[in-house]
Amino acid sequence: MTLRYIAFYLPQFYPFPENDLWWGKGFTEWTNVTKAKPLFDGHDQPHLPTDLGFYDLRLRETQHEQITLAKEYGIDAFCFHYYWFGGKRLLDKPVDAFLADSLADFPFCLCWANENWTRRWDAAEQEVLIAQSYGPGWEERFADSLVPFFRDPRYVRVDGKPLLVVYRPQHIPDARRAAEQWREHCRKMGVGEIHIVSALTHGNDNYEQYGFDAGVEFPPHNMRVDPVNDILPSYEPYNGYAVEFADVARDCLSRDRRDRRIYRTVFPSWDNTARVKDRALIVLGATVENYERWLKGASSLTKKDRAASEQLLFINAWNEWAEGCHLEPDRKFGRGFLEATRRVKCGVSLVDGNYDVHPLRSSSERQKSVAPSLKWKVAARLHNRPLALRIARLAYRTVIGVTRWGSQSRRSRGQR
Repeated sequence: MTLRYIAFYLPQFYPFPENDLWWGKGFTEWTNVTKAKPLFDGHDQPHLPTDLGFYDLRLRETQHEQITLAKEYGIDAFCFHYYWFGGKRLLDKPVDAFLADSLADFPFCLCWANENWTRRWDAAEQEVLIAQSYGPGWEERFADSLVPFFRDPRYVRVDGKPLLVVYRPQHIPDARRAAEQWREHCRKMGVGEIHIVSALTHGNDNYEQYGFDAGVEFPPHNMRVDPVNDILPSYEPYNGYAVEFADVARDCLSRDRRDRRIYRTVFPSWDNTARVKDRALIVLGATVENYERWLKGASSLTKKDRAASEQLLFINAWNEWAEGCHLEPDRKFGRGFLEATRRVKCGVSLVDGNYDVHPLRSSSERQKSVAPSLKWKVAARLHNRPLALRIARLAYRTVIGVTRWGSQSRRSRGQR
């Protein structure tokens, strides 16, 4: 098949000095992952790994195991997030080690994560830890840092051109000029032409304005769906945004990409509670079957709409554990998302187009027996009184349970 599945890959799973300074000695992505707590009854947190365990990317065996798993289940390449700040690189060891490792026999490409690092995990986005700067001559220095990767025979190419994703081109002072200089430098260095792709993030949906060659979807960015916060059965204050997986998938699949070179992207699940706690974006109904439906639909459209050399489909992500967004096996689904990926890739998927509704949605009418506004008011009043809050939550759950039991009893009598 010409269709290629490319999974975004986060290299944050090892300690390094800056993270030690900012977050405490030994901090890695696993630190946030393991601290996650459920925000409501039935909330699937924390997400914990199985097959690969709490790995350390300083060990070469880790990436070798990841490559073996990816190949077995139909993933064709990793797209490493690349952190370059005006010449200073972070999270560079796993990416550089991959480049130098002849045993890492797997295609790859880079996504430049060109945004400031802030204390957003502490809800302090205004505090910048390291800024993304664009000083004189930055364009050539950035392009020069990419040349060793572009020259590697494993690097992903489109029509023979190395592919570079830029996460936020709208932050670059003059992105069109920057792209021209990157191209010129790569020609001068003997790399030849390059294929520059804009991630469609933070409201940006126009890669053409930057002089780029293509765009790539980056869900849940730019989604156009209504929240369903009111169905969450919790007494804890929730300041985030809850949506249905089915709504997100249908929204993305409904977008016509025939006349513009935009690569589709899907995700298996999304829930960044581990990073931002009660401000999380939570996608309800992220089951293996629903992911398989979205991937199957996106694959079909890609094969229909794109030329053979452009049949790329991105998956967000291979290992974004703190965003609840990973193909790697976990304790709830095991290898389920990987197995679904292989079924679609091999053309043997049997799922239909009818997305499963999250149980909270199907029971939302019963939940409305306690008005959401009243529920949040009570929670706010009792937030600083833990014992009283626990008692109120217990009473609320009891009411819901009795209501559910009563409804089931009535249905049972009616069936008899």
